Amino acid sequence: MKKSRRLYYELSSLSVFRGILGRSVISGYLELLGCTCGDAESFLSAYGRFFSLLSERNVTDKLAYSITEAALFDENAFTLAAAAGKTADLASEVLEAAKRDCAVIKELSALTPDEIISDCDFYNDIKDIADLLPRWENGEPAKEFAGDSVDLVKLAEFYRENGCGIFARYRAFVWRDGDIQPVVHPDRIEIGSFVGYERQRRKVVENTVAFLRGKSCNNCLLYGDMGTGKSSTVKAIGNAFRKDGLRIVEMPKERLMDFPLLVDKIAALPMKFIIFIDDLSFQSQDKSYTSLKAVLEGGLAARPDNALIYATSNRRHIIKESWADRDTDDINRRDNMQETLSLSDRFGLAVNFGNPDKKEYLEIVFALADRAGIDKSPEELATLAERFALGRGGRSPRCAKQFIESLSV
Repeated sequence: MKKSRRLYYELSSLSVFRGILGRSVISGYLELLGCTCGDAESFLSAYGRFFSLLSERNVTDKLAYSITEAALFDENAFTLAAAAGKTADLASEVLEAAKRDCAVIKELSALTPDEIISDCDFYNDIKDIADLLPRWENGEPAKEFAGDSVDLVKLAEFYRENGCGIFARYRAFVWRDGDIQPVVHPDRIEIGSFVGYERQRRKVVENTVAFLRGKSCNNCLLYGDMGTGKSSTVKAIGNAFRKDGLRIVEMPKERLMDFPLLVDKIAALPMKFIIFIDDLSFQSQDKSYTSLKAVLEGGLAARPDNALIYATSNRRHIIKESWADRDTDDINRRDNMQETLSLSDRFGLAVNFGNPDKKEYLEIVFALADRAGIDKSPEELATLAERFALGRGGRSPRCAKQFIESLSV
């Protein structure tokens, strides 16, 4: 049997990694191989469509990587178990099937366009045309598929370190349209890039480390003044612990009623998740905060063991309260106020990010200026920084960053 036809049958019969057949490049490749035993017109049409697809995907010089990458980011019984470090729990039949699938994928990635063309039953009829067909370059496969054969142990290490499926390809996600959608270009901010607020960030980092190690940890509320780095801290933690299996899913406040749907999608996954709710606040009459209260404590769809909630807010008690609320004619006025304040109390860890005083502000300015290579004396920097902060309505790390950026222009 010709090589192209054999690979067509073997690719068609993938089992554990069968999900990759739904990927456009693999699907187009399967169609092309299937046409080698058909008629010349069908083959040439499939060849043209396949090369056009490779051009659109910008992989005409790296088809091998594109094919093997599809396997790396597939979600199946083997990859899920490997991501959880539980491949030993899989039946030997599943492991053998996974090994066979990987061998097929590796061989497919090395199949050249000339081999496919020469394997056609009607090659002599299209030889002159075939000589003019565009050729793609296979290039090198993903390193996990390099070598003479695929090592399942090394492949499992990849999934253990990077997760599987969409969570191996991306690090940050957002809840949108009833599903978890990847953030293709996430903020790459790093913990080491911050200046100041070491004590506050240490608390959040320690809580995250405990979570990743399966120890006692808490949902976390980062509250305080604007521009103090609350949201950036959460993003930086997600980047810092990606290799430890941590992923961030941002959930808009207005979609909190979807929390049970989100739980259903992540509860069985081997990765750990921070559910990030940014700029959380409610008006006193906004009763949707009861959805979050149920999530934090006591609801039927409470957060799973592999998830923590990190929320940021400019208010310690999250819910905006006015004096009119205190003058209510509610007979049980104290109970009413306790109901209003109880939401923030359900976060086991609350960390305050307050605006810096003058000394702290200038320390941030000097550190950022040193990193940016600003050639000004401390006295001149201090005078200009204070003037800049006055124009912005107050001191903050964000103000300090903007000031340094204004000097770098």
